[in-house]
Amino acid sequence: MNTRFSCVGCGKCCNDHHVPLTLAEARMWAADGGQVIVLVEGFLGNGLGLPEQQREHAERRSVVVRSGASEAYVAITFAAYNVGPCRNLDEDNRCGIYERRPLVCRIYPAEINPHIPLNTATKDCPPESWEQGPDLIIGGKWVDQELAELIQRSRQADRDDVQAKEAICALLGIRTTALKGDGFTAYLPDMNAFATVIDQVSAQPLAAAESDWLFHVSGDDIAGQVQAAGAQLVTEAPANYAFISLRAA
Repeated sequence: MNTRFSCVGCGKCCNDHHVPLTLAEARMWAADGGQVIVLVEGFLGNGLGLPEQQREHAERRSVVVRSGASEAYVAITFAAYNVGPCRNLDEDNRCGIYERRPLVCRIYPAEINPHIPLNTATKDCPPESWEQGPDLIIGGKWVDQELAELIQRSRQADRDDVQAKEAICALLGIRTTALKGDGFTAYLPDMNAFATVIDQVSAQPLAAAESDWLFHVSGDDIAGQVQAAGAQLVTEAPANYAFISLRAA
């Protein structure tokens, strides 16, 4: 598949998108006065919640935790919380932090997940973005080597940051995850506390938390599968997060 792309400066990709951040970027976002959202999803050691062909990538960006009698893998994403325009977007749709913008912004419209191919139909870019400009993909491969390296950097940061993210979540009291493919749990931590905890963990990495993770799922059928695998379900959802279901209504 060959794909061309040229940014037309419409600003649509900078509106209503929670932008995944590396740990360092999340700290910078907090320092700049922005809000970070914490998104959590997990799958069980028996593979529940995960297609087998995606397991290697998912395991590499997850931390191994306990949930009841089961081993679980939890992936934690820190993302810039953008409802409406990004706080750094000016009235001319230009980025106010362009030289230090997050990796994911530099990579767009490419996908970070190697199991998700670039699909122009799912992007916010107008049709003319794909009708002009230089080649982006030829024969299924990225033409721009710098872009390919940025994608790898982003994936590696996911892997390198995961232990610290889990320690940060433990200190913030975040111990509930959704099942991968069923949804996400979403937290909006206080940014002063968030920044303090990042600094604490960065200065002296903490030992793995001993408290179990709990699963929040969308229905009784999935709950039964999770419990049958020995994992523990949340019994009363606390007020500090929202469950975002990915299940079709």
